[in-house]
Amino acid sequence: MSQELANRIALVIGAGSIAEGIGIGRAIAICMAHAGAHVIAADADPASAADTVRLIHDEGGKAEARTVDVLKDSSVTDLIGDIEERHGRLDILHCNVGLGKSGPSQNTSPADWRRISDANLTSLHVAAQAALPMMRAQGRGVITVTSSIASIRHVGYPHLAYSATKAGANQFARALAVELAPEGIRVNAIIAGLIDTPRIGITLAKSYGDKTEAQMREARARQCPLGRMGSAWDIAEAAVFLASDRAGYITGTELVVDGGLSASIRQAVDG
Repeated sequence: MSQELANRIALVIGAGSIAEGIGIGRAIAICMAHAGAHVIAADADPASAADTVRLIHDEGGKAEARTVDVLKDSSVTDLIGDIEERHGRLDILHCNVGLGKSGPSQNTSPADWRRISDANLTSLHVAAQAALPMMRAQGRGVITVTSSIASIRHVGYPHLAYSATKAGANQFARALAVELAPEGIRVNAIIAGLIDTPRIGITLAKSYGDKTEAQMREARARQCPLGRMGSAWDIAEAAVFLASDRAGYITGTELVVDGGLSASIRQAVDG
C-alpha cells in the first residue's frame, strides 16, 4: 500500500471493537497504519485498543494504545496533551464514536439523550479544540468524523437520539471546516451506510423484530442497492483518502459510503 500518510501522527478515537472482529474504528486505525501513519489507537476499552495495536504491530505498522472516555472532557484533553508532549504534533484526528439507543423514542430518557449527545457531539468539540493548537502551529491538519446514514434518512427502525446527534455531527464538520479553511485545516464527515460490524449483532438485535441475527443481516443486505452491507474496510479506505493529500481540496462536506442506499427508496426488510 502507498505510504501516503508516512510521518504523520494520527489519533483515532474509538479505535477498538465492541466485540471480537473488526469494527469501523479498528479498521480505520489499521488502514492508516498501512498508509504509513503512526497511529494512536484510543478507546474506552484498554484491552480492545491494545488488540488493535497488536494487529498493527503484527503487520509491521507503528501504533500505540491509549485509554479515553469521551464522556469525560478531561480524559480527551489529557490524551491529546500527552500526544503533544510525546510527539510534538498531531496531523490527523479521526473521531469514530457512536452511542445510541434504538427503539421508540419514549424509551429514551433525558439522561440517555444527554449521554448520547455528549458522546456523539460534545466530544467532537472537546477533541477538536484540544487538537487545534498543534494543527494551527503546523499550518495543516485533518479532522474527520464518522457519521451515519441515519443522520440523513430513516433506516427502518426508530433511532432518534443517534440520528439527531449524527446529523449534528455533519453540521459540526461543515461549520468547523469553513472556520478553519484559511488555516489549512480540513474537516469532513463520512456518512456510513449499513455496515456489517460486530456492533450490529449487539446494539440492533431487537430492532428487526423476531428475526435471528442471520435473518437481520440478510434483511439489511437486501436494503442496499449493491446487495450487501458495507464492511468496516469500506469506511476505513474512505477515511485514509480524506486524511491524505489526494483529498487536499475537499473540506466541509460528507463522503457518503452506503452502497447507493441514500439514492434509493428503502426496500422492505420483511419476507
